[in-house]
Amino acid sequence: MMDFAIFWDWLSFAVRWLHVITGIAWIGSSFYFVALDLGLRQRPGLPAGAFGEEWQVHGGGFYHIQKYLVAPAEMPEHLTWFKWESYATWLSGFAMLCVVYYAGADLFLIDPNVLPMSVPVGILLSLATIGVGWVVYDLLCRSPLGKSDTGLMLVLYGVLVFIAWGLTHLFTGRAAFLHLGAITATIMSANVFMVIIPNQKIVVADLIAGRKPDPKYGKIAKQRSLHNNYLTLPVLFLMLSNHYPLAFATQFNWVIASLVFIIGVLIRHYFNSVHARKGNPTWTWLGAAVLFVIIIWLSTAPKVLTGEPKASAAAEVYIASAHFPAVRDTVLGRCSMCHTQEPAYEGIYHAPKGVILDTDASIAEHAREIYLQAGRSHAMPPANVTQISDKERALLVAWFEGAGK
Repeated sequence: MMDFAIFWDWLSFAVRWLHVITGIAWIGSSFYFVALDLGLRQRPGLPAGAFGEEWQVHGGGFYHIQKYLVAPAEMPEHLTWFKWESYATWLSGFAMLCVVYYAGADLFLIDPNVLPMSVPVGILLSLATIGVGWVVYDLLCRSPLGKSDTGLMLVLYGVLVFIAWGLTHLFTGRAAFLHLGAITATIMSANVFMVIIPNQKIVVADLIAGRKPDPKYGKIAKQRSLHNNYLTLPVLFLMLSNHYPLAFATQFNWVIASLVFIIGVLIRHYFNSVHARKGNPTWTWLGAAVLFVIIIWLSTAPKVLTGEPKASAAAEVYIASAHFPAVRDTVLGRCSMCHTQEPAYEGIYHAPKGVILDTDASIAEHAREIYLQAGRSHAMPPANVTQISDKERALLVAWFEGAGK
């Protein structure tokens, strides 16, 4: 158990790191090409078929870039497709979902006080929400509603709000935010894999064969690309939200998630307008700031008390350990001054990362984190401010490693 927990913690770190790296690559290229596309300028004398051009300077060199709405008369020998960043980001994100939320479903995915369910049911429900999210989005885009960009985006926002509300009634708050981000990221990556790239390949094949490409393929791809552009910032927030319990672990978490989408759209609208040289809509920052203040207020709303949560079957093993009474005393004496509903430590107003360690059930549910953070490492308490002893750390190790034996 000891070796497996340590290995799994490092595996979790590895997939998170990989996801961050691939995500930076995807978002970086996406932001660059959006800015490039919006900054293109037309001038007399452009090559036949060229839509616009832009001069850029970076790293001591000058770049002259030209865009063709359709392929030029002669296809280049080497053509770079920007798609692998998207695929790698989704695959690494799904790997992280499996390693962190499926393998640790009792702790991170399922909350018996929200909806009691077994681990297999929770995992199947998780996969279903991600798949259904893409299907609903794709059907809406292909429906007559898809002919109106504005109407479609308003309906899609309503769907996202409903999904945010629904997820908070299925999973833990942390998992609900993560799944809302996963659904959105799946939509974005599937847009690339199932719509944008295939449409581009159809156009290229038609040109090579001497046929005139159907303009509908470019129009559809552009619409999906527009959606990806505006969804990027909300996805970033949702993927990082597990570090901020005031966002995911409060009563109105689904409202907070819904407002984050609007903030992301406002910020992207500002940069899109500036890159396209269509003005400087600073009002978007004011709107985003007002919504952020509203989010702060929502996060302080009192949570409805539902009584002490019951321990899961996995946590009961740690409560049954002969070491548990001593472990409970250690945790209550060394950790609960911060990890409680009303922290007593000066400067701490909310339990770090939303981890509450003031009941038997909550201590047992966080056994693995206590073992890794305060037993096997000295990460907690920070700077050992509560002076936990080596003997107490050894007790935490013995408790975790011996549970169930």
